[in-house]
Amino acid sequence: MVKNTFRGGVHPLGHKELSREAPLCEFLPTGDMVFPLSQHIGKPARCIVKKGDGVLVGQRIAEADGFVSSHIVCSCSGKVKAIEKRRTLTGSSMDCIVVENDGLFTPAEGFGVRENPDNITNEDILQRVQDAGIVGLGGAGFPTHVKLRPKNPDAIRYVIANGAECEPYLTCNDQLMRVKSDAIVEGLELILRLFPGAEGVIAIEDNKPVAIAAMKQAASGKKHIRVLPLKTKYPQGGERSLIRVIAGVDFPISRLPADVGCIVDNVGTIYAIQRAVLYREPLFSHCFTLTGEAVRNPGNYIVRDGTSFAELLESSGGLKDGVTAKKALAGGPMMGIAMSSLDVPIQKQNNGLTLLAEDPNEQAQAQMTACLRCGRCTTVCPVGLLPQLMADAAIDGNYERYEKKLRGLECIQCGSCTYICPAKRPLMQILKQAKSEITARKRAEAGGKK
Repeated sequence: MVKNTFRGGVHPLGHKELSREAPLCEFLPTGDMVFPLSQHIGKPARCIVKKGDGVLVGQRIAEADGFVSSHIVCSCSGKVKAIEKRRTLTGSSMDCIVVENDGLFTPAEGFGVRENPDNITNEDILQRVQDAGIVGLGGAGFPTHVKLRPKNPDAIRYVIANGAECEPYLTCNDQLMRVKSDAIVEGLELILRLFPGAEGVIAIEDNKPVAIAAMKQAASGKKHIRVLPLKTKYPQGGERSLIRVIAGVDFPISRLPADVGCIVDNVGTIYAIQRAVLYREPLFSHCFTLTGEAVRNPGNYIVRDGTSFAELLESSGGLKDGVTAKKALAGGPMMGIAMSSLDVPIQKQNNGLTLLAEDPNEQAQAQMTACLRCGRCTTVCPVGLLPQLMADAAIDGNYERYEKKLRGLECIQCGSCTYICPAKRPLMQILKQAKSEITARKRAEAGGKK
């Protein structure tokens, strides 16, 4: 029998009490909306509007420019102010569509009326997901229509609804499952129609009892759907961790979940699928957590894509009096992206903003020593790698050893090794840099061969 957890992993403090009970509420921005043309894995979308054009909520403003790409949909009504490079949360500049928000949020025609599921074909499901511009809302941003078209649909054994939400601080998926449980189950049923031999499994960490109860109630009587409470442990919500728990298999990074009979989608993604298929509603908003010890009013929101991180924070009450945010993270502290500025747009795949009163990286740097050779990083690695040796190889520039001998590219960059390291070494950052260097070299070699 497969246990409801995986090997390795760590138990960081959750800090979810800050926002856990804050209900989902819609946030309507007033400032300009900025839409980067790349909000997904794959090729950036192609702009199809021009400066001065009027736009509406739900209107497509950029089209997918390839199979692994995704449409961009406007989330406000107003006028296209500019098409230019703007800074994004990583600090890099990117081609963006800037819309002057008129504050009316006038919707485009063609969505919002529920259709009878019995009149919708499987091809309709796939096409509507693609038309909606849905990507993975758990952080990866992989175009969902691509994921739902595996080479062999009949080989899919599990469709996994990822409600683990193992990242510390974040609670928006918890709230979404509480209030949209019926819609999430309905979305899962629509996906299961594409894979007749599959079972639907809704996976939720056991620190979310209210969400578990709501999802069990919604799934009651559904023959091919079950709710699976999971042990609370990070990174329980990682794709490979979930598959290990539910399907009982491990697989290398060179293979996809579909290759081992699994489709994994975040519960937010599945909710978006339900809205797209039954209401023809494109993806222009998603759930989001604003949290951290520096935040005056932590909460959970339905945010519109293109909203400024800074506007959301300011409109929600800003920082606590006398408190400075030492660290700003898009996401949570384990896998979140450090931000140098909040004056950047929220993208489809962003599910949170965490503002910390203390910078754990600064604290770790002050305490860092040489490696103690304790082996704790190896014990907690969910993939079974050797982070200590990988870091040594990376520092020495021995990328062949890193990749070939130590399987360094299998690293999922979860940060468990950094968290557990008593020497306070920035292991994940070292491994992430090594992976980027190897990937860049391979691209350069491929380009040279052409």
